[in-house]
Amino acid sequence: MCSGCFLVRKKIALFVLLLLASLSANVILAQEYVSRTFRGTRIINGHSIETVRTGELEFLISHRFGFVNRGVYDFFGLDQATMRLGFEYGVNDRLMLGVGRSTYGKHYDVFAKYRLVRQSTDGRIPLSITLLSTAAIHTLRPTDPNFPLRIQNRLAYTWQVLIGGKLNERLSLQFMPTLVHYNLVETAEDHNDLLSVGGAARWRFTKNVALVVEYYYVLPGQRSVDLPNALAIGFDINTGSHVFQLQFTNATGMIEKAFIGESTGYWKRGDIHFGFNLARTFKLKGRRY
Repeated sequence: MCSGCFLVRKKIALFVLLLLASLSANVILAQEYVSRTFRGTRIINGHSIETVRTGELEFLISHRFGFVNRGVYDFFGLDQATMRLGFEYGVNDRLMLGVGRSTYGKHYDVFAKYRLVRQSTDGRIPLSITLLSTAAIHTLRPTDPNFPLRIQNRLAYTWQVLIGGKLNERLSLQFMPTLVHYNLVETAEDHNDLLSVGGAARWRFTKNVALVVEYYYVLPGQRSVDLPNALAIGFDINTGSHVFQLQFTNATGMIEKAFIGESTGYWKRGDIHFGFNLARTFKLKGRRY
């Protein structure tokens, strides 16, 4: 075969590949996606599949009062409070980065969140998939100053696959396989890697109000002590400029390693926190709307 013919065929093949790539890109760009499967980046305690838009900075305040079963003396938990302050930024339409600080454990946390697949309006892509990776460090002073904790012993990491979709204009569902890794655990019987599965549902019964339920099930045999699973029930309220979420939960912490692996409250005993999430979004770059 002549070398010239080979070069011609190579150029034709390259042209076809470029043409197909261009057509595929046009299809992707023309694809319309389902929006607002969940109203914010959080369901209640855990992350939703949603990310903030490009150039947006979201300021998130998460607040939990004490247990409601504390009675009148503690004003049904309102005398105590646990909170987290966070900033979350949309690098682009798929990638979001965030930082936060919690009073629980005096934790500092960082995370990256990436929208791998987005549900399409025509049904060709039936669900959305978002990947989440977090790291957290607690900065509590050691109970015994003679035995200080090393930095690596204070760290914990979480990896999640967030799989969700909007079934119709009212109902949204999400499924969350989760791995939490603790660099240091309480006993030799406790696993450093904690596997759990989360599930959540959102039912919008008016234009601006929705009922939300979130539950994380920790697989048995991983801990030396049986702890309750995190269950939360709340309401999303859209006020236009921000999202306001009211909820009841047995989890005190508001980062994954805390509410999945360290919750101690039992609903049947009244170990329930009343709390809220408040998100305010600021447009830092790009077109104003």
